[in-house]
Amino acid sequence: MANRPEGLPDHIQHYINGDNVDSISGETFDVLEPTTNETYIQCASGDKEDVDRAVKAARKAFDEGPWPRMLPRARARILYKIADEVEKVNAELAAIESFDSGLPIRQAQGQANRAAENFRFFADLIVAQVDDAFRMPGRQVNYVNRKPKGVAGLITPWNTPFMQESWKLAPALASGCTVILKPAEFTPTSASLWPAIFEKAGLPKGAFNMVQGFGETAGDALVKHPDVNLISFTGETTTGQLIYANCAPHMKSMSMELGGKSPAVIFADADFEAALDSTLFGVYSLNGERCTASSRILVERSIYDKFVEAYAERSKKVKVGDPSDPDTEIGALVHPEHYERVMEYVEIGKQEGRLIAGGGRPEGLDKGNYLQATAFADVPRDARIFQEEIFGPVVAITPFDSEEEALELANDVKYGLAAYVWTNDVQRAHNFAHNIESGMVWINSHNVRDLRTPFGGVKASGLGQEGGYRSLDFYSDQQSIHITLGDVHTTRFGATGYAENDLGLGGPSA
Repeated sequence: MANRPEGLPDHIQHYINGDNVDSISGETFDVLEPTTNETYIQCASGDKEDVDRAVKAARKAFDEGPWPRMLPRARARILYKIADEVEKVNAELAAIESFDSGLPIRQAQGQANRAAENFRFFADLIVAQVDDAFRMPGRQVNYVNRKPKGVAGLITPWNTPFMQESWKLAPALASGCTVILKPAEFTPTSASLWPAIFEKAGLPKGAFNMVQGFGETAGDALVKHPDVNLISFTGETTTGQLIYANCAPHMKSMSMELGGKSPAVIFADADFEAALDSTLFGVYSLNGERCTASSRILVERSIYDKFVEAYAERSKKVKVGDPSDPDTEIGALVHPEHYERVMEYVEIGKQEGRLIAGGGRPEGLDKGNYLQATAFADVPRDARIFQEEIFGPVVAITPFDSEEEALELANDVKYGLAAYVWTNDVQRAHNFAHNIESGMVWINSHNVRDLRTPFGGVKASGLGQEGGYRSLDFYSDQQSIHITLGDVHTTRFGATGYAENDLGLGGPSA
């Protein structure tokens, strides 16, 4: 087992109405350390009763507490303090994330700074926010009254969990919502840092609540609870479909960022070395456990053989090892259940494509969830490793002969989250990007993200988008207020003697 980080609690609890509490049932579950798959901590396992308790606290804080009623600047001051407190736990967070999820420490070290930036960004945004107003001189003024939507249920994934939690917590709290966070059960430990952070920053009691546990119990109860107004979910597509159905009876607002099978399309005129570097990083960083991974690489035929040879050579040199080693590039996959699933795809890939790198456990790492950087070439479009999300350090490489074929291959999957286009032809870059069925496209880059832009997918990759003002729109109700400034010409039902011009069917219009 890797060295246990200092400061870890002996037992992880829920956080409800300002208190750390165990499950009402007393149930717990084991948390495994992925380099050995040994239990290293116990976590409270929430169910409907615990969710009920958290929702009551969040509802009271929303209906009676100060948080939704604060001026934007007052909320922003607390968000800035949250960001400061997050930065203070940078080293502690990196050690916990690496230990808990198997993420290489060199990739975990920036997570707190990125999480802090999310809070600062939305603090700035709510102060600078402008809503629409429309005037019809002498007749009517119309404006938008923005109000926090209510109690937000936030269900987050196990890959880079703390940072992904901040993506939802920051805009939800900035908007004035009160929240219940349900962290992923594979990686519950870093979420236990949030209560102290929020308390030190002065967030009012009940505005933040957290229920740990499984999706089938805690997550299901949160989605179905009638007093939860909206659900933001990041995770796997089939789970998203179930949440979609379970939100319907109460007409909850939903935002869902789901799976991906993102193409990287490399034309012959692209910067070869830059495309090689980016696509290696795009699928092997974060252990390949990223929704936007460039897990399908489509390469123009004239450079295909050269690219495959170079990709294989570099893949074989990727260092797999102890996540706490600063030289490690791929650590341990998060959990034995997930590791087994990824390994099943590797075996399937050996029947569907040509294995050019990896494909098994590295030498000397006999236990834990370790997999070499794995690449398959000559993968046909109907192969499962081309069509299905693997969520590990596994890539499928496929040739194309024309721009039309490249676009057809890029779009020939059920997913549509991200895409990457590599070409030095500016006109082709834009036109090709516009025709890809995905929520996001990067041209000559991996996914370096501007927080002001929308984040989300199409097709089986999601429903709705968050990011920038779109996040504030999701966590807010936008109420139209209409003020009459002059006479309203209304048809007088039931009155005698209609005037000739008294036949209108409504008020003023633009």
